[in-house]
Amino acid sequence: MLWWVILIETLVFAVLFTTILFVCYHGDRIYRPECIHNYPPDIQEEYFKTHERVDVSYQSKNVVLAKSMGVLIFTGILFACALIAGAKTFRQGFLLAFGLMVWIGLYDTCFLDWVLFAHLPMFRLEGTEHMDEAYRQKWFHLKGMLFPGIIFALIPAALVGWLVTLVRYCKAVF
Repeated sequence: MLWWVILIETLVFAVLFTTILFVCYHGDRIYRPECIHNYPPDIQEEYFKTHERVDVSYQSKNVVLAKSMGVLIFTGILFACALIAGAKTFRQGFLLAFGLMVWIGLYDTCFLDWVLFAHLPMFRLEGTEHMDEAYRQKWFHLKGMLFPGIIFALIPAALVGWLVTLVRYCKAVF
């Protein structure tokens, strides 16, 4: 695999991820259950004191649908990355995809959550604008990146590994 291509892919993946995030958290979309789900519990509780309570658990239909769409989107992006980087085996596809998912988890936690989310008013839920400390909870975001984040990363990584194997097999046969 080409390491310089992988380095470029990390940058492109970060830009794509940031763009997707800003689109999802723009305007009224920030108040959808799949977005509120990503806020610390104390922010959610404060928000639901003045707004209709909706299910924001991992079992919520909206959260499951959003996470499933995320798996599909990540799988597509990471599969393209694996092919461009020259992955030829399940292991190469899996490791590249998993590595890129870990990278995006670290980028999301350390930059988007700890810097942007903590300081930009556009990410504040209505009625929680005064909760500066709650928005700066580093441990909450780090825990989310470690679990379920790492488990979540295994799913598209395994799918990418399987797709790389399938494509290489089909290419060899046909």
